[in-house]
Amino acid sequence: MPDSSNRSPAARAPRGIQSVEVGGRLLQALLRAGGALPLKALAEQAGMSAAKAHPYLVSFGKLGLIEQDEASGHYGLGPLALQLGLVAQQRLDPVRLAGEALPALAAQIGHTVAIAVWGTQGPTIVRIELPPTAIHVAMRPGTVLSLAGTASGQLFAAHRPAAELRPLLKAERPKIDAAELEQRLGRVRAQGLGISVDALVPGVSAMAAPVFGPDGALLLALTAIGPSSIFDVAARGAVARHLQAAAAHVAARLGRAAA
Repeated sequence: MPDSSNRSPAARAPRGIQSVEVGGRLLQALLRAGGALPLKALAEQAGMSAAKAHPYLVSFGKLGLIEQDEASGHYGLGPLALQLGLVAQQRLDPVRLAGEALPALAAQIGHTVAIAVWGTQGPTIVRIELPPTAIHVAMRPGTVLSLAGTASGQLFAAHRPAAELRPLLKAERPKIDAAELEQRLGRVRAQGLGISVDALVPGVSAMAAPVFGPDGALLLALTAIGPSSIFDVAARGAVARHLQAAAAHVAARLGRAAA
């Protein structure tokens, strides 16, 4: 009996239908374009000739995956593609998807990691993962975070409407000057990260990366927290890179196109 253990990874890979994969490049090209394209441009984006692309487009049109505008002749995504997207979107749970990323993220950065969402009282921790190390900072689900004094809070404050933030900021202790807060939030928007160092608890630092939905709304924050003595708070440091990579992965699974 032949020994299959020595086969190459390519040989062991499931067999697909090449023509489907080739045609799928046209759908991927339309997604990247974000709108309808003429035949020649669409074919070029998919890496094929117009003559090769056209039969695929005809078949996709019969299925409703693609439709052709009668006036311009341009090709765009059809009703079936839109329906599939809506069904997939309805089944996606941002917290569940982000939660799946937490164990690997905690192991990578060596610190406690958590998910924060916007709740009725402000940014709220809903999921926590401890690192496989003896030294870590503990948090509890349900903790409501300071808008001005925490990494996740600043991240949400930088992306929520001012009218929504105003009553919560009034209740914050200690108070913070409005101009100083806006300066902090400006840095958060510029860096794409919320960072706090010894802000509320001496010796504890944190960093938060945003997960945006397809419409650009902030869905949740992936947060890392640890002892300041060993926590890398650099905006381009190792913790930041791992947080942002995990956030981008979750956002992509939710349907957000890469920046």
